[in-house]
Amino acid sequence: MVKLSMAAGVFALAAIAGCASAGPLFNGRDFDGFELSTGTPAALSDVFVQRPDGVIAVTGKPSGFLASRATYTNYRLHVEYRWSGKPGNSGVLLHIASGPKDGVWPVSQQVQTKHGFNGDLLPMAGARFAEPLTTAPGAYPPIKGHTAPDSEKPAGEWNSIDVVCQDGAIDVSINGVAQNRVTRSDPASGHVGFQLEGAPYELRNVTIEPLD
Repeated sequence: MVKLSMAAGVFALAAIAGCASAGPLFNGRDFDGFELSTGTPAALSDVFVQRPDGVIAVTGKPSGFLASRATYTNYRLHVEYRWSGKPGNSGVLLHIASGPKDGVWPVSQQVQTKHGFNGDLLPMAGARFAEPLTTAPGAYPPIKGHTAPDSEKPAGEWNSIDVVCQDGAIDVSINGVAQNRVTRSDPASGHVGFQLEGAPYELRNVTIEPLD
């Protein structure tokens, strides 16, 4: 496992106190405030590219994830994304915590953006929540499928993800349609991140609003 610019090789949740101010998660210039974790060596600037138009181009390779240095507990997250080419697989990671990994994936709650499965929730690397999974016991990966009809837009169009995390509950909406809810998330706080799972995609208008 190669981790770039990560103190002591792990995320130290206790070392970062409080939440950032409401507003854009990315500063629009560079990726200061984020760290890249990948299975093979990669430069962050080659994987996530900030364009002048405010769009972030994501190569999707190598497998891994980008995570905020700041940690968040109760917050509202808005993400807009679209596939750069053929729709593929990726996800938004919530409550990223230190601990054992599942391959390159950290302990976290994943909001699935995989084509056809938008809005599924996956407890990663031992994460948990109170609601039952929709996959069979022992199936990999564990999934709680989205509950409303698929609300993903056609390939090439921008999709919006809205997530509210409050006191261990996670509510997920895709393009304005409520798609999933879980409670008693464990972990219930941590870093926010974006997966690399092979398919290139784009991000824009990524904002986070801490909640009281």
